[in-house]
Amino acid sequence: MQIGFIGLGVMGAPMATHLAAAGHKLSTTLNRSPLPDGLSAEVLSNPEEVAKGADVIILMLPDTPDVERVLLGATGVISGLRPGTLVIDMSTISPIETARFANAVRAAGGSYLDAPVSGGQVGAKNASLTIMVGGTTTDYDRALPLFEIMGKNITLVGETNGAGQTCKLANQIIVALNIEAVAEALTFAAKAGCDPAKVRSALMGGFAASRVLEVHGERMINRSFDPGFRIRLHQKDLSLALSSGRSLGVALPNTATTQELMNACCARGLADSDHSALVRAIEVLSGQ
Repeated sequence: MQIGFIGLGVMGAPMATHLAAAGHKLSTTLNRSPLPDGLSAEVLSNPEEVAKGADVIILMLPDTPDVERVLLGATGVISGLRPGTLVIDMSTISPIETARFANAVRAAGGSYLDAPVSGGQVGAKNASLTIMVGGTTTDYDRALPLFEIMGKNITLVGETNGAGQTCKLANQIIVALNIEAVAEALTFAAKAGCDPAKVRSALMGGFAASRVLEVHGERMINRSFDPGFRIRLHQKDLSLALSSGRSLGVALPNTATTQELMNACCARGLADSDHSALVRAIEVLSGQ
């Protein structure tokens, strides 16, 4: 299959590499990131040129405006889209804008799935991503062999475009609030004079045990904040969740509080640190 893969960053590069290793032919266009070492792909001048030769186009971009530019810009995917081409957006963006992008792709003769992922850089490298999909069963079935190359837990959340993005934002709310809870708990333990490493070890055997306590708790204790998932990207995701919540009339009070803590981390120069560095905001508020 000829795949146009646009967005070869921290997540996109290993995802594209898995597709190429499975025998698919890739084309791309470069912006911020160079062509990763070991990835065989034809580099074209813009998204329009990528679309002209692609059976499937996969996007893995940072934010909603990036997807809009790549799809609908002056030399965007829409300009070169062939009838029947399947566009799969695996970025995490606005569910509302996703519906608009899907309509534009369909009007140009293509099909559209929103398929954001969870699992971070480790999941992308290990081809173990969770993939949450919105779109028709027909398009999902067509894309499933590709998803199975990149991920393990793959779910068609709903047949409406935007369902995948909504699921991903729900995921980001849960992860963020769990990180904030672990940060509070370990800071509390340290201020009380306990060894936070031993507290974490004890909690891992009880009802408080979680993947966040296991992985991010260890990072907080070891001060290892090299990014698996950057604070600025999680901050962006919570902004999308809050915006969607407002449009739906849904109260998200703890999401708002956690986003403010991420804002504080960004203001202290931690925007490109791992989201486990959220603990620094709690520590500063606690006088540490």
